[in-house]
Amino acid sequence: MKELFQLLKQGNKSAFTAACVNSIIAILKGIAYIMTGNVAMFAETLHTLGDAANQFFVFIGSALSKKSPTDRFPDGFGRLVNLVLLGAVLVVGIMSYETIKEGFHHILHPVHSTGLIINLSVLSLAVVLESYVLFKAMKEVVHETGIEATGTAIIFKSFAGLKRAKPATKLVFMEDMVATGGGLLAILAILLANFTPFIQAEGVASVMIGLGMFYVVGRVFLDNAAGALGEADIEMRQKIGSMVMSDPDVRDIQKLAVLKEGEDFHVELEVELDPHISIAEADDIKDRLFDEIFKERGVTDVIIEFDENDGVPKWEGQIKKELDEIEKEKQ
Repeated sequence: MKELFQLLKQGNKSAFTAACVNSIIAILKGIAYIMTGNVAMFAETLHTLGDAANQFFVFIGSALSKKSPTDRFPDGFGRLVNLVLLGAVLVVGIMSYETIKEGFHHILHPVHSTGLIINLSVLSLAVVLESYVLFKAMKEVVHETGIEATGTAIIFKSFAGLKRAKPATKLVFMEDMVATGGGLLAILAILLANFTPFIQAEGVASVMIGLGMFYVVGRVFLDNAAGALGEADIEMRQKIGSMVMSDPDVRDIQKLAVLKEGEDFHVELEVELDPHISIAEADDIKDRLFDEIFKERGVTDVIIEFDENDGVPKWEGQIKKELDEIEKEKQ
């Protein structure tokens, strides 16, 4: 039990904060829906309930992924957070389906809802709280990716660093971005339904909120399916490769693999050295490379091997090829 509490202290703080806030919001929205029968509020209740459940799962998964390797699992538990997130998206998927189904029902059979003041008050409070959680997630993205930003710059730069953020932080960011947008959409729909003849607006909003949830499901599933299998990180590979090649005693890189497991990076490196150097000199080079590689954020395991320089440059050609592939993917 003591070990469990120690692990929970290392869990993703953004996920824990988001889970607590969204649990409170879900209760408020649920009460408002029961009192008013508003279909947009029903969609928002399911949306927030799914987010809260997901984020609790994510917090626990991110904490347990920090568990030390055992004899049975010698490679550690880094990928556990990816497996937890794959399970979490099932919850969001079910909520998404129910939200869209209820929305279509309201579009086909529209009815006037009551409790305008209650609905607008609850949704406005929810948007404020979810915006706060979203901004916290943005700050976490900036912190995790080493981007320097303050004030409103955090908002814009967090989108640039989202791809390199930890899986748990990325999920919180995406869910609360959709939640904040969904809350604003629900407010607009309620106003349209109450002050214009377009009473189907709440059903349309429910369908749009459900589709936004499905988008999160798709993105999170694809990202974490790759992580569970063990995804190569090309950007980190190039960064470490450039750093290694800048060492004055390294002649070439024979092999460099950077595998991302959950929130951690595992590095396997084989470098070419001058065949005439001594064992003591090679050992000093190894220690120096270890120190430099472990300075990179998220690197937890490094294996370094040596080979004699064959005079055939390999690394420079690999960098150019991979950069070209990345550019093609962006286009």
